[in-house]
Amino acid sequence: MEKDWKDRVDEEVDRLRQTRDELKVQVHLGAADAKDAWSQLEHAWQKLQSRVKRIGDVTQESAEDVEDATKLLLDELREGYQRIKDAL
Repeated sequence: MEKDWKDRVDEEVDRLRQTRDELKVQVHLGAADAKDAWSQLEHAWQKLQSRVKRIGDVTQESAEDVEDATKLLLDELREGYQRIKDAL
């Protein structure tokens, strides 16, 4: 697996973590719809954290599959956090 890709994932996770932390406070005070969306995104966040921890352990054969799945999960979180921001 390419180190540049791992660095990009780490940077994106850091950006998402910051957005997540900001939204966590807002959602706590927000509407029920936002709380439901937050709950779904929290599940995806836990999956992402687990996947990122395993990135260094994957074999080259499975690296592409992990990369593709991680990209999809990053996109899902980014879009979901943006929807919550827009709703608040």
